[in-house]
Amino acid sequence: MVLAAALFCVALAMLPSHTVTVAVMSIDLGSEWMKMAIVKPGVPMEIVLNKESRRKTPTVVCLKENERLFGDSALGMSVKNPKTVFRHLQSILGKKYKNPQVALYQKQFPEHQLQEDPVRGTVYFKNSGELQFTPEELLGMMLNYSRGLAQDFAEQSIKDAVITVPAFFNQAERRAVLLAAQMAGLKVLQLINDNTAVALNYGVFRRKDIDNTAKNIMFYDMGSGSTTATIVTYQTVKTKESGIQPQLQIRGVGFDRGLGGFEMDLRLRDHLAKLFNEQKKSKKDVRENHRAMAKLLKEAQRLKTVLSANVDFMAQVEGLMDDIDFKAKVTRTEFEELCADLFKRVPGPVEDALSAAEMKLEEIEQVILVGGSTRVRKVQDVLLRAVGKEELGKNINADEAAAMGAVYQAAGLSKAFKVKPFLVRDAAVFPIQVEFNRETEEEGVKTVKYNKRILFQRMAPYPQRKVITFNRYNNDFAFDINYGDLSFLSQSDLSMFGSVNLTTVKLSGVGSSFQRHVDAESKGIKAHFNMDESGVLLLDRVSSTSLLGNTISTLFGGGSPEPAQNITEPVQVSVSVYTKQHSKHYVRQVSTDLVLKEIVSLLLKEEKGGEKSGPTEAEKEVEKTVKPQKKTKISEDITVELIVNDISDPTTDDITSSQKKLQDLTDRDLAKQEREKTLNSLEAFIFETQDKLYQDDYQLVVSEEEKEQISAKLSEASEWMDEDGYTATTKQLRERLSQLKSLCKDMFFRVEERRKWPDRLAALDSMLNTSSFFLRSAKLIPEDDQIFTEVELNMLEKVINETTTWKNETMAEQEKRSPKERPILLSKDIEAKLALLDREVNYLLNKAKFAKPKAKPKTNNSTSSDKSSKTKSTDEETVIPPTEESTDAKTEKPEEAQPGGTVPPEEAVLRDSSSQTHPTEETATTGWSTTPEKPPEKFSGWTK
Repeated sequence: MVLAAALFCVALAMLPSHTVTVAVMSIDLGSEWMKMAIVKPGVPMEIVLNKESRRKTPTVVCLKENERLFGDSALGMSVKNPKTVFRHLQSILGKKYKNPQVALYQKQFPEHQLQEDPVRGTVYFKNSGELQFTPEELLGMMLNYSRGLAQDFAEQSIKDAVITVPAFFNQAERRAVLLAAQMAGLKVLQLINDNTAVALNYGVFRRKDIDNTAKNIMFYDMGSGSTTATIVTYQTVKTKESGIQPQLQIRGVGFDRGLGGFEMDLRLRDHLAKLFNEQKKSKKDVRENHRAMAKLLKEAQRLKTVLSANVDFMAQVEGLMDDIDFKAKVTRTEFEELCADLFKRVPGPVEDALSAAEMKLEEIEQVILVGGSTRVRKVQDVLLRAVGKEELGKNINADEAAAMGAVYQAAGLSKAFKVKPFLVRDAAVFPIQVEFNRETEEEGVKTVKYNKRILFQRMAPYPQRKVITFNRYNNDFAFDINYGDLSFLSQSDLSMFGSVNLTTVKLSGVGSSFQRHVDAESKGIKAHFNMDESGVLLLDRVSSTSLLGNTISTLFGGGSPEPAQNITEPVQVSVSVYTKQHSKHYVRQVSTDLVLKEIVSLLLKEEKGGEKSGPTEAEKEVEKTVKPQKKTKISEDITVELIVNDISDPTTDDITSSQKKLQDLTDRDLAKQEREKTLNSLEAFIFETQDKLYQDDYQLVVSEEEKEQISAKLSEASEWMDEDGYTATTKQLRERLSQLKSLCKDMFFRVEERRKWPDRLAALDSMLNTSSFFLRSAKLIPEDDQIFTEVELNMLEKVINETTTWKNETMAEQEKRSPKERPILLSKDIEAKLALLDREVNYLLNKAKFAKPKAKPKTNNSTSSDKSSKTKSTDEETVIPPTEESTDAKTEKPEEAQPGGTVPPEEAVLRDSSSQTHPTEETATTGWSTTPEKPPEKFSGWTK
């Protein structure tokens, strides 16, 4: 019931403007696995199955010289040729070559050649030959592949997607994922943090349990590459748009970038390598053999899974190196000792999350496990002791929760669907601040003062817009956007974090923008920032702002002759005057001398602390004539130059080149798939046709001469396939297949026609029988009640007679022909005759359905009245008027479907049971002559 209720939350409704079906997808982009989910009309929130019918796909791509593989196929190649297989790309996204994370990746995968991009300073993989690929390009290939799987599963095109990323991804890493999606041709509706997607999925399925009382849940997610602990608060809130709705708010996030199942796999792999070397079956060191180490890694991953449920297991690899088999026993105790330092780090993210949320463990109602690596028994034991709970929550799908939550968000963001609102308030893990220098002067000494303003605090909610105002600037200046206080990061995390300096913003045209409005009051330079739904910080615009309107001081001439451009404090004046020069609004002018005189008098009294007295006549006149003015706001955009300090974005030409590179690979894959498809079709046609030549249906219609000719051509094509077919081009294969199909076309046609005859002829006989019965019944309607014209009945009779004649003559002619000749009785002709009969009968049925019974004439004398009464009595027995029941009745049994009654026994026509193959959608009823002893029956026509 809970599942049904949750799925019902996705109330899918196509917008009226859409005429084609649409679908959206989510991609849970893990370091080892990726899961996809779709939403399309009629299919709410479903996980995509890959080509192997599995619900998750390895995040692996294999690049061979003329072939590209993905998923399980690529993972299988990691054992045969590990140099061509690329995986765990997330760890080096948005990283410079000198980042310690890149060095760690090189150590984990020594078979790859990582080199530095001379322009951006990032890394790229040097493949065989001149090919080289960036991590973004490789990830773009994976995203494009996942999109293809989703499209095949949804049976329609998909462009919109929500992609999950780790919550600890910084700005450079998030931009790298967006770049990869752009190369893949995906429109990213949002990058959603994977922990937020999990929390959304949990809340959607428990919507009824959320009320105005805050509930704090911790999600502990240990995946393959990292671990994240997230504290989420659920409660209902009142909104202006939707009323009271459930909301989740991310309160605290703690993480460990290097704590995950893959590090455990690597330690088990190294342990197995050590055991193999100790067996001294080979003089070589297995650790120097990339293929052997790839085999051991695969076995280590299996071993870790088995040891979660067993105390020991026998690891074995056939032909590990130099055709030497490996076998060794590994116990769970040994595994836990190998990873002892990793297990000590398990409570770390929990403590960090509590610190970020400023909460205590007692405030957490439940700790829920997410991620595949939480299945390791030791992880659960350590975590249980750390959180002090009786048990850990396992009531969520640890593998698919993020994908399902993300696709719910995708449906909500798409314009094609409507979902029940669920408010999401995500939080920025890393604080961001603005830093700038300002020149000050004290006692004639000029100094430069360093300033910083917090733009987004740690755990600040987003999406959110911020505006920062820079005062006291007359000329061009620059400021920096950097990360804030990162002291909560460990030294290791800080070294892998990358540059803490994001962007330098240089502004030009500041002075000229103020000089164009010398009469205006400066309100400073305003920088408009936006952290969007993806957690990416954007500088929307920078503008100079001024207020236009005369102040009291300028009226007297007592102020500075130059406009006070640097004054940012509010003007302490309560009266101002609009003039025709500065405003579109017009006010009645009064004598300037009178106004100035009286205002000066008032100000002098206030300065001297004069006694308050009633207003004079002049003051009253001033109050009537001088009204406070509304100042006009002037905003002018400032030219902005951005200098990216962390990871520079590739140029437009570079992006175009990458897109072309990926598209060329995709075209090559499609061409290869098309060739393989054509090759398989040719092979199948040859073998199937050779077999058909000896089947009874085909031997009946094919002559010996034709059979020998076809058989010879098939044998020739088979020999060509063995010699040249597997190197032939797609065009050559198509031509060969087309020639064979053309040769066998007549034989296939004759067989197909003879197979269609029985059903088509039975349907035609049934239709003729039904139409004839209907015609005879219609002719028996009394003249006073007749609803059909003579022309209509004659037309139906003509069609029946012509169809019967055509059928008899054509079948007689066909009997004279040999089965080996082209038939003259064609299924398409039979279908045309059926359609014509069906049209004529349905026309009359529809007319009968809406026909009204004719009114009977009335007489005045008593004798006539008595006769009329008797006649009426008789008619009541013999005439059945149309009734609502009979009109709306559907044909449950054909034999009960006669309109209003039955014909006399001598006119009755027995119908073939096959007449039921043409049920009609409507039932015609009218008055029919019948006997009172026999109940009336109903008639129904048959449609094709």
